[in-house]
Amino acid sequence: MKQGTQGSAGTGVPDPSATRAAWVPPQQRAADVGRDRDLGDGASAVRGEHTHSETPIPRPRQVLQRPSVRGQILDALRTALVGGELTPGEVYSAPALGERFGVSATPVREAMQQLATEGAVEVVPNRGFRVIERGARELAELAEIRALIEVPVMLRLARTVPAARWADLRPLAEGTVRAASSGCRATYAESDRAFHCGLLSLSGNEQLVHIAEDLHRRAQWPLVGGPAARGRADLVADAAEHLELLEALCAGEWDMVQSLVREHFAGAV
Repeated sequence: MKQGTQGSAGTGVPDPSATRAAWVPPQQRAADVGRDRDLGDGASAVRGEHTHSETPIPRPRQVLQRPSVRGQILDALRTALVGGELTPGEVYSAPALGERFGVSATPVREAMQQLATEGAVEVVPNRGFRVIERGARELAELAEIRALIEVPVMLRLARTVPAARWADLRPLAEGTVRAASSGCRATYAESDRAFHCGLLSLSGNEQLVHIAEDLHRRAQWPLVGGPAARGRADLVADAAEHLELLEALCAGEWDMVQSLVREHFAGAV
């Protein structure tokens, strides 16, 4: 008579010398089967059990995709800030802004919280968000920090990046010229930031690009007293420096590059 899983003397009870840990009382086995049927294949995987004849397949994750209302509102608020539509020192409530953009207060509140981390607004308890009042001194400090970070990187890249890579950035530079010609400060701010990020991205340092972009964005928030004094002519001149810089980079004129880079940041003060 065989011993083991058939039991001793045909009693149906597992032999104590067999693998005791593998034996499960019939009542428990029935309960497990019922629970697995209710919960699906994932229940067995949780306990480490597998069907002998199948390869276990992970349960697919449900991916929810929807338009980013928060992101759209954040972009709209940034544009309104740079364009001077939101006045420094004024308090704006999320419900009022939501009504303006045709959305609920929730995505507006979330977007405003992001702007608070960027230094554009501050939270006013039970009222809303106040647009930060900034002066020329803070703008000059931001320009100095940007120069300390970006100028050395650009000068290093000028000696290491092939001319063809610089030529690839021409569409971004030309984009700033078109944006400047429109006279829209918000449109130019976006294209100007894209150009500078494109230059710095050649360093391969993503953290550098993120930090520089944040500083650049902060430097574009409105000053006390309304929109900054830079008009269309100033924007056009600033954009022209981008093309001039690219031409010097492609030609390998290092002295010209150094002069243009430093002058460009000095003009941002």
